[in-house]
Amino acid sequence: MSFREVVGHRRLVRLLADAISRQSLTPSLILSGPEGVGKRLIAVSIAQELNCLKMDEGGACGECAVCRRIARGAHPDVMVIEPGESGSIKIEQVRAAIERSVYRPFEGRKRVTIIEQADALVVAAENALLKTLEEPLPASVFVLVTSRPDTLLPTVRSRCAHLRFGRLQVSEVATVLEQSQDYSLAEAMAAAAASDGSVRRALDLEADAFVEARSDAENLLQVAGRDPRTRLEHAKELLKGSGTAAFEREHLGARLMAMTSLIRDAGLIASGADARLLANLDRTPMVESLARTLGRDRLDRMFSVVTQAEDALDRNVSPKVVADWLAINVH
Repeated sequence: MSFREVVGHRRLVRLLADAISRQSLTPSLILSGPEGVGKRLIAVSIAQELNCLKMDEGGACGECAVCRRIARGAHPDVMVIEPGESGSIKIEQVRAAIERSVYRPFEGRKRVTIIEQADALVVAAENALLKTLEEPLPASVFVLVTSRPDTLLPTVRSRCAHLRFGRLQVSEVATVLEQSQDYSLAEAMAAAAASDGSVRRALDLEADAFVEARSDAENLLQVAGRDPRTRLEHAKELLKGSGTAAFEREHLGARLMAMTSLIRDAGLIASGADARLLANLDRTPMVESLARTLGRDRLDRMFSVVTQAEDALDRNVSPKVVADWLAINVH
């Protein structure tokens, strides 16, 4: 994947592209941010931008033999270091990368070493990197990818340019799911709504299960102004009624999460925010209806009530007690 194919993070991608085109890219980089927002893909894209055979005004082509081999992890000048079975990155792995970086590129313009989950580096491995980061070789680039940059040694962080990546927008997550995972638009939007800006989290979710949970949450929210008996009847939809205690807790927890997301979105609309910021973009008309019906003050109170219900569920309060309490207090 070249820069032209990256979804989201446009400002940082432009910054990297400009630095590469001016041949001023720092040889030591940290790419940090939440899990699943595309940091590793961008690290691979950096390697392509530095070595593509058919560069044009848009950057690396993404299609030539070099770009394809880099994407497959089969290029001799691009090395990816990852944690082993122990869950850590050992000093031997780092030393091997440093030894390779000393030599001129075998067939490309730059040797690129990508350290995935750099927070898994053992202290000795980080210390082994210091000299290379401090006195970089002209044809070598090191890219450290991490979701926990603060766990790296201060001496390592001080020797690298640090780019911080934020969460993707819901529409961007949906685009990735459609383009690279063959999701339908409906499936992509549903999974993206619960992804919290992370493609990895979206892939871990079952879109159908989230749609069902959100539907149950909507039903209760839409009767928030009705009498307590009606609300209690709808609260039954938040419970499965069979299965283990852990399953019941997980079932209700999914519906509380969906309710929190819907109320937050309705609050954004009630505050005059841009609808493109919504997590539940595919349910925009329903969210706008909630905003009009309930208003900002009631939505704020309801958000607090749902948060308290989530806390109670975490403290092992009975799911039925939590659901009934929620129904009585969501008004």
